Amino acid sequence: METQPLNGVRVLDFTRVLAGPFATMILGDLGAQVVKVEPPGGDESREWPPFLPTGGSGYYMALNRNKRSVTLNLKDARARRIVRELAQTSDIVVENFTPGVVRKLGVDYDTLKQDNPGLIYCSISGFGQYGTYRNKKAYDPIIQGMTGLMSITGERGRSPVKVGIPITDILAALYAVTAIQAAYVNRLQRGTGQYIDVALYDSMISTLTIMATEYFATGKSPERWGMDHVHRVPARAFPARDGKYVQVAATNDVMYPRFCRALGVESLIDDPRFATNSDRLKHRDEIMPILERKMLEKDSSEWLEIFEAAGLPCGPVLDMEQVFSDPNIADREMVFELDHPVSGKVKYLGFPYKFSATPAGVSLRPPQLGEHNKDIIVKMLGYTEDEYRELREGGAIGKATS
Repeated sequence: METQPLNGVRVLDFTRVLAGPFATMILGDLGAQVVKVEPPGGDESREWPPFLPTGGSGYYMALNRNKRSVTLNLKDARARRIVRELAQTSDIVVENFTPGVVRKLGVDYDTLKQDNPGLIYCSISGFGQYGTYRNKKAYDPIIQGMTGLMSITGERGRSPVKVGIPITDILAALYAVTAIQAAYVNRLQRGTGQYIDVALYDSMISTLTIMATEYFATGKSPERWGMDHVHRVPARAFPARDGKYVQVAATNDVMYPRFCRALGVESLIDDPRFATNSDRLKHRDEIMPILERKMLEKDSSEWLEIFEAAGLPCGPVLDMEQVFSDPNIADREMVFELDHPVSGKVKYLGFPYKFSATPAGVSLRPPQLGEHNKDIIVKMLGYTEDEYRELREGGAIGKATS
């Protein structure tokens, strides 16, 4: 493996399910050594669909490459001692238990930093470590609803709609990675560790940006606009003659006339109702039916060719099969395969960042449960074979499935 940005950084990972594992996977992709601590029964997502045809959870596989798995029963004092030993030589700890659980288990920041003052410790939770909703159960659609995201997603005059991916988990993971790396840089400069509190709720609130600004400015909650752009006309996905959708944007005074000519509705260029974007916003309900009817005169491929030739921002609306058949996926190396002892060849999503000198990469496929128990306990921490066997037989270490 080539030199990577986080080579030499060790991460102790107590996370499971989605937000936490996604964050620690990114750190692993960037070269960090990630030790995933799982309970004897494993991260529960190991049993979650979608299941791969050859066996194994696609859910778990998608979020846990570049990690080593050790199974520890954290209710056992001997297992907690192992955790403290791992934490002494770790740079970063990430956990996403319910607030308060790590303190009960004795693996909280205040405990672990006693032996490692430079430790960077990140907690990811639904609503944060303090506040009104600290103890509230969190789930992505609940966060989407409580942060206003669902209120601005969906068609006009119809019910709110959730985003089709667990966006609040993903955002929290990305913010966690950003904060962890910033804290690591701070430690390099000043020599001090710190605690980081990341909430799915806060992460989603922070992305409301323009919509929140609209509310702050007007005192009115923004509406749902479906495929239309709230502040730009025309900018939307139109159905074409073949039933497929074409996304096109012509939102300024240069692109709008170009769009009208490409569409064959030159008369709309000088129509005073539609002269500027502000005019078009006022008369949205008049111009959109005209454009919609015109778009039904040709197939989507014809419109895309016409719009591309006119220099307009445009693109098809694709399903997953079409997305992953697109040659640009291969051009950008956004899918790759890894061999797995149970599941065979498994496809994974690639890296959205392209480094010129220190590329992201994969050195480890997703681990089987407890696959690295012996490596971590004996080789990394220096326990003897007899001590390891005693810990395993005594229930402090879970059995490995490898």
